[in-house]
Amino acid sequence: MSKIAYLGPNGTFSEEAALKFFAEDADTEWVMLDSIPDVLEAVSLNVVDKCMVPIENSIAGNIHMTIDGLLLYNLRIEADVVFKVSLHLIGNQGSAMSDIQAVRSIMPAINQCRQFIKEHGLKLEYADSTAHAALSVKESGDAATAAIGSASVAEKYGLQILQSNVQDHSANHTRFVVVSKKPSEEVGHKKTMMLITPSEEYPGVLSSILNVFSALGINLSWIESRPTGRKLGEYRFLIETEAGGNEQRMDKAIKIIETFGHDVHVLGSYATTVL
Repeated sequence: MSKIAYLGPNGTFSEEAALKFFAEDADTEWVMLDSIPDVLEAVSLNVVDKCMVPIENSIAGNIHMTIDGLLLYNLRIEADVVFKVSLHLIGNQGSAMSDIQAVRSIMPAINQCRQFIKEHGLKLEYADSTAHAALSVKESGDAATAAIGSASVAEKYGLQILQSNVQDHSANHTRFVVVSKKPSEEVGHKKTMMLITPSEEYPGVLSSILNVFSALGINLSWIESRPTGRKLGEYRFLIETEAGGNEQRMDKAIKIIETFGHDVHVLGSYATTVL
């Protein structure tokens, strides 16, 4: 039996995505945890075998608590999952849009609804997940506070949808990654994620790294810079390529970059699933 963790409680988008992605794995024990860092730590401590966590949203951008957790615990990505997200303003039964003064949700969800929140002058309150936000609104009984979350979480906790589709853009997708401690051994992967730490800081260091991929005809689908933690202004780069780890050109790119003296750490090679 596999133990798989995701961000709880019941009703999060993480839960919806995980249940759909692993729908054919009947022999699964689900573990819900209170925060994204807790979910990633559970994998690192072998409390669970795998987890599913959000890493990027088409409106709000990258989710740094996930990225930093992957690096902190030296975890591996074994799958990439794109999930369509619709966000709704949900409140207690009997409350109306005109009553709402504050809105509560996890930061990435709030960042996806900035225009709506600004337009209505709502006070921001943060929670560890959309489901935590909905549950806390339910438990408070407050008619002036609403949560941002899914239609399913509103139904689950007996709340009502005050306004539908409050995200800034209708085409809203969240990208999740399935994470474990060991690299996937499956073949046919289409992407590779790596962490490149330059040997030293100098003008054009990132450009010189990117030129290697360009020269070998490898397209890049994602780049993220994160501080090394050693000193201000010193960065390392997460780079996702549209090439599998077992491809000859990918192996050649890594060897060239390492020849320049840079450190290359592969976080995983995987395929993308659109749910």
